[in-house]
Amino acid sequence: MYTYIAILAYMVVLFLTLRDIRIYKRTRYESYRKGAMKGLIASTFVLLGILFTLWNPNIGLLIILVALLINQKGQREKVFKDAKTIDRFFGKTDI
Repeated sequence: MYTYIAILAYMVVLFLTLRDIRIYKRTRYESYRKGAMKGLIASTFVLLGILFTLWNPNIGLLIILVALLINQKGQREKVFKDAKTIDRFFGKTDI
């Protein structure tokens, strides 16, 4: 069960990282590049957490929690003006 939680956390981090990459490619805002770089680092830690979860679930989930804290995003520029929710979800920008 813990392994499934760890894998879900990995998919979420990768999805948010890919969304940041897509927004950065469209807008060239530096904050989205930094967010994508944080996402890559966090996804590496989540993978490490998945491996530890197989051995010891408590330590593995703790590593994943640290990775999610690393993945926190900072202040961002506004790139969505009147986009719908599904457009924001997939990273479509108004710019």
